[in-house]
Amino acid sequence: MIAIDWGTSSFRAYRLAEDGSVNERRSAPLGILAVSDGKFAEALESQIADWLAAGETPVLMSGMIGSRQGWREAPYASCPAGAKEIAASMVQVSWGDHRSAWIAPGLTCRDATRVPDVMRGEEVQILGALDQLSGGGRSLVCLPGTHSKWAAVEDGRVLDFATHMTGEVFAVMKGHSILGRMMTDAPVDLESFEAGVRRAREPGGLLHHLFGVRTRGLLGDLANERSASYLSGLLIGHEIASVPKLAGNVYLLGAVQLTALYRVALRCFGVEASLLDPDAAVRGLYRLAQSLSRH
Repeated sequence: MIAIDWGTSSFRAYRLAEDGSVNERRSAPLGILAVSDGKFAEALESQIADWLAAGETPVLMSGMIGSRQGWREAPYASCPAGAKEIAASMVQVSWGDHRSAWIAPGLTCRDATRVPDVMRGEEVQILGALDQLSGGGRSLVCLPGTHSKWAAVEDGRVLDFATHMTGEVFAVMKGHSILGRMMTDAPVDLESFEAGVRRAREPGGLLHHLFGVRTRGLLGDLANERSASYLSGLLIGHEIASVPKLAGNVYLLGAVQLTALYRVALRCFGVEASLLDPDAAVRGLYRLAQSLSRH
């Protein structure tokens, strides 16, 4: 089979053996925003034409390819949901000479005040990581990123989740606010990052704490090359502080560098977290293919 993780900015393809192991992998800066005039079939063929010609099937895709800006919108499945419910909501696209592919639907839920939340792509990553979660009981899975997700998982199903725009707010603050004018690009400074996390645990609230990034720089408490690390820790700290029942069975799933930062931040809250395989989306798509074959 062929597994495709197709996001906003990147394209990743995997050719899988019958047991789900990866025989070959490819990637390209060919996210959905880089595909013009809706030519997704042509874009897909440009990357995996030889695999298709060799008769590889089925083709399963996840991520923003199923959004309104993607190939075809795949309506969200509702939580709680596992492989069975997600597979049942997949949509099929066809092109060329009898070629077709399946697109995963994403998930939706509502919080205690009935405000909706959505994820698209992360649900497949979670499915692929189920075997790494501790047996029995409920687990909390955090997927850091532009829009970080915190999902409650139990018995192979996503019960509910919450999204935090932490990464996007960091980028906006650094690139388009008065805070960024006093920041210089530099490697992550863990001491400043942890100081930001600790500040998030103090009274005052996020908006007041954000202005403190500027004043600490103005009065010499925070060097320009350390300000971005402090801001990152402050935002991630506020994100973590808002997570209810933060204890035990916490897992981090995502890019290695970012999950490492979240692990440091969680330790500032006295919580240890386990790291999951960042390529879990491949196993998740394989699990969905198995569910499709049983229907």
